[in-house]
Amino acid sequence: MRQFLSILLSLTAAPAMASVPCGGSFGGFVDQMKAAAIEQGHSADTVNTFFSSVRQDPKVIRSDRAQGVFKMAFIDFSRRIISQNRLDRGRANARTYASVFDRAEADYGVPPGVLLAFWALETDYGAVQGEFNTLNALMTLSHDCRRPELFRPQVFAALELFKTGDFSPARTKGAWAGEIGMVQMLPEDIIKNGVDADGDGQVSLKTSAPDALLSGAKMLKGLGWRAGEPWLQEVTVPSDLDWSQTGLTTRKSVAEWADLGVAARQGDLGPATLEAAVLLPQGRKGPAFLAYPNFDVYFEWNQSFVYVTTAAYFATRLSGATVYNAGSPDAGLSDGQMRALQQKLQDRGYDVGKIDGILGARTRAAVQAEQQRLGLPADAWPTRQLLDKL
Repeated sequence: MRQFLSILLSLTAAPAMASVPCGGSFGGFVDQMKAAAIEQGHSADTVNTFFSSVRQDPKVIRSDRAQGVFKMAFIDFSRRIISQNRLDRGRANARTYASVFDRAEADYGVPPGVLLAFWALETDYGAVQGEFNTLNALMTLSHDCRRPELFRPQVFAALELFKTGDFSPARTKGAWAGEIGMVQMLPEDIIKNGVDADGDGQVSLKTSAPDALLSGAKMLKGLGWRAGEPWLQEVTVPSDLDWSQTGLTTRKSVAEWADLGVAARQGDLGPATLEAAVLLPQGRKGPAFLAYPNFDVYFEWNQSFVYVTTAAYFATRLSGATVYNAGSPDAGLSDGQMRALQQKLQDRGYDVGKIDGILGARTRAAVQAEQQRLGLPADAWPTRQLLDKL
């Protein structure tokens, strides 16, 4: 039923949504969204009831504009997030819900550590699920002109959930960006991937850990998770490695990396024929990892490089890996310096996205290209030396 609803939503919602402009009067925007919903075939009574309590939430916009935590470097962010308490609670939850994790791995190929890490990072194992009214958040972000195309389908998905009794416009609460439940899923993802794991006849992602975990596992499989394969592994790399070959855009087989001197810091490397990239979150003097194809799935869940790398690394810790070797990375740039660097890169024709001080994938690629051009170690870690040379 949920998969059918998702298909129906994708076929009918797009034309109606495209006709609703962003910005302007919020009340007028609500009226246009209501009209679009009726155009999709929903009854006027259902639509009026669904939208009757909706309000614009300025706190949502402030949260959207203030994601400063993603400006932190990997070492700082991961140390802040991965505490001994979270590790201990993760292992305790692994024991408590052992049968659920066994089912997640059997049905969807997702290991316990991966789900535990998402559960911890998203809501601290369900303890902090967010206090934002979900419909207000989705409508506020749909009205805002920054990313309306991302959030408008979620409004109509929430309407579908409302019709089946799985969403309350007035009472459903979650994160500022509209995610709901212990592993923070958007309404459209709930329709596609919701699993009634505890057999009570409902998909209760806020109150049922089995439902949330199995739904998360199904979602990861749908995003491309490959059963039985690693996702991230700490490695040691030789000091004379060609640093321009590092980064997520260069893939080699594990055997090829081994021939170049890359070695597992713990255990063995993955299968010899499996492709992987050498990931240096803070350059050649910091931690080093092999990122396998499953690592790419993390970016389907969240687009932040530092979040994704931390989540994947946390999953390895919960699966038995030791603490990474932090090394002694070169000092990073301040927020102002990073913005200045991005501007200089943009002025030289690179697409770095928004000038926001965040070291994302496009900024990393531009940094690496300029390092190589200037004869610097091309490890994609921006330093004051690079900034000065530019």
